[in-house]
Amino acid sequence: MYNEASVVGTVISELREVFPHVVCVDDGSSDGSQAVARAAGAVVVQHPVNLGQGAALQTGMEYALQDPELDCIVTFDADGQHRVADAADMVARIRSGEADVVLGSRFLDGRTKISPAKRLVLRTAAAQFRMATGMALTDAHNGLRALSPQLASQLDLKQNRMAHASELIHQIAALEPRWVEHPVEIIYTDYSKSKGQSLLNSVNIIADLFFR
Repeated sequence: MYNEASVVGTVISELREVFPHVVCVDDGSSDGSQAVARAAGAVVVQHPVNLGQGAALQTGMEYALQDPELDCIVTFDADGQHRVADAADMVARIRSGEADVVLGSRFLDGRTKISPAKRLVLRTAAAQFRMATGMALTDAHNGLRALSPQLASQLDLKQNRMAHASELIHQIAALEPRWVEHPVEIIYTDYSKSKGQSLLNSVNIIADLFFR
């Protein structure tokens, strides 16, 4: 989380109805998000300065992997865009042994309402990943994921900012795990859109992938 004090308490409370163990990585917030998250029942791991979402994910996975009873890791945004029910269904597919990683996709059903321009950008990114990795993804930049501990322990994200999403897929593809996509709904509110990845930044990420 980064300055999510107005929403993160509700997000954590709803998560803890299904998932009792919530780790919240505070990425240098200055608005009191840490106290709100702790009050809602999360373990808070803090970055003293803002490092970016990729660094926060790596920190969160490394912290969770210290638990010897861990059977699944879910990455879940702090801004209220994700649905707990979708996360629970994805975890069930990991626990059943069906897959090592379950990747959320907003394009496998019609629940997510998305602008034509953003749809085009995300579809283009997915097509690029299919060519680069051989993974037939429909949604390459979805933050809702479920991973087995064995797979998570082999990930080592170096891209601290938004390009970490691309790096993550490339690392997963290199490991050749059993993977599936799962239909999820992304809830775009005025707040989440103000906090989320801009369309321009999406285009910049795609350009970086093509030309690096």
